[in-house]
Order: sequence, then C-alpha cells, then structure tokens
Amino acid sequence: MEYIEFGTQKAQVSKVMLGLMRIDSMSVEEVSELVQGALEEGINALDIADVYGLGKCESILGEVFKANPGLRDKFFLQTKFGIRKEESGFTWYDFSKDYLVEAADACLERLGVDHVDCLLLHRPDVLMIGEDVAEVMDGLMASGKILDWGVSNQNPATMNRIARYAKTPMVTTQMQLSCAFAPAFDAFFNVNMENDEAIMREGGVFEYCLEHDMVIQTWSAFQYGYFGGSFLGSDKYPELNAVLERIGAEQGVSSAAVALAWILRFPAKMQAVIGTTKLHRVQDSAKACDVTLTEREWYEIYQAAGKVMP
Repeated sequence: MEYIEFGTQKAQVSKVMLGLMRIDSMSVEEVSELVQGALEEGINALDIADVYGLGKCESILGEVFKANPGLRDKFFLQTKFGIRKEESGFTWYDFSKDYLVEAADACLERLGVDHVDCLLLHRPDVLMIGEDVAEVMDGLMASGKILDWGVSNQNPATMNRIARYAKTPMVTTQMQLSCAFAPAFDAFFNVNMENDEAIMREGGVFEYCLEHDMVIQTWSAFQYGYFGGSFLGSDKYPELNAVLERIGAEQGVSSAAVALAWILRFPAKMQAVIGTTKLHRVQDSAKACDVTLTEREWYEIYQAAGKVMP
C-alpha cells in the first residue's frame, strides 16, 4: 500500500479508501471483519456519510469501534453531511448554518467519537450562504470536532463560494471517476471542439485541485455511468476488460487492481474509494499500488472504454 500526506494534519492516509455506504444490512461482527481485514492490507482510511442508511451505517460503525477498543485510532475516519433524506425518499440539500452544526454533532454521536479526521460537505446546496458554511467549518475545526474538511461533488466555482470566506483550508474533494466514466478527461482532450466530449461537465475541478494541492478522492471506481453497474466482467465493455485482464496477468494482480491503478496514475494526491463489502475484493483492490502503468497503457485503457482521441 502507498500513502499520501493528507491535509493540515499531514496524516499518512492510504491511497485506497474503504467506503461504507452499503453496510446498513450487515452485522457489527461482519463490519468488524471487513474493516480489520482492510487494515491488514494497509488500508487505513474509512469513508462514510450520515445519509448512508439514513444514519444506520454510521451507527453500525460506531458499534464496531465500541466493540473493538483502540480500533478507531488506527483509522483515518471521514464522514459527510448536508444531504437530507426522508424515509419516503424525498431528498434535498441543506447547508444552512443551524442544520450543519446539528448534523455534525449527530455524526459524532452515531460514530461514538469525539472527532473525525475529515468532514465533507456532501453535494452542493445552491441556496447556501458561503460565509455561513465557512463559519461552521471553521468553528468545527476550532472546537477540535474535525481535523480537516472538504467537499464532495462540487465544481471550482462552488468551492470558491465557501473557500473565499474560510479561515481554514479546504483540503479535499470527492468526484466520480473510473475507466468507463471520465468526463473530466474527455473535456481535457477535446478542448475547443464541437463534439459532446468537449463539454466541461465538472468545471475543471481536477486542475483546480492540482493548483491548490488538494486531495482528489474518486468514487464509483468500477462503475460506468451514474450507478449504471460495474464494467468489470460486463459484456458492455469487452475491449476494456480484455486490456485490464492482460495487464493484470502481466503484473500478477486482478483487473480491479489495474482499474484502480489507472485512477491513481493521475498526477495529483489521489485516493480511490472502493465500496465493496466483500473482503476478498478489498484484498484485490489493495494491490492497486503494486501496479505500474506506463503512459501508453494508461491511454490504452482509456481508449478501450470506447473513448476516441481527437
């Protein structure tokens, strides 16, 4: 496993991060086995959110920490807040000052901890007041409830609406990225062209993060489209799978590890968030840092997913 220096605390955080969005139907014992198995592979970073399972995922992880004294201190713990979802399914985003303060405290209570290493604003609230959001994040930093903060799924203009008022730095962002879902790279290659790939859908966030030395965390690392399904083994992506399998065989790793290595090859502080609940898949994914991709192989994977270079 390889590690990056994260945020103001300069924590050493694994490049592969375990996402816990799908643990709401698992037992405390099963989740304990999953996270401790990840730790044995060198994965020391956990990502969760208050909206996952309507708070149940955080509560289960809190029970895991309670049942395993000292385990929490072995992990870089990150959660997200700002999405409100009712049991009926109605969903909206709320970055109002009072709600964020209340939601942050609720996250800590469910997790059974006095602080998290990083807290992300989850999705953008178009109605947010930048000064208010910055005041909340600065206050949480000052109180020691969070050690760093960032955002998820925001473009540079939206990030600046908050960052321009904050006394503490925004250190990370989460964006969707995979071999089969890379609109940021499509726009990069097709600049000033008239085809659909030239549309800049993410506002240049990857370049913004490079400029500001921010960590880029990528989610849905094995998905095509917006939760369209996994491209690994899919008959929708025969050429991509053939290339991943060939490179994996040459380097003694799985196709999944190669797919993650493709993400981590971008020249920034990169983390790939994996959302599997299967320990053997975690173990496969952890080998991504053992993969060395040449520039040619990176572009071969990109084009095997159906991309055409201009």
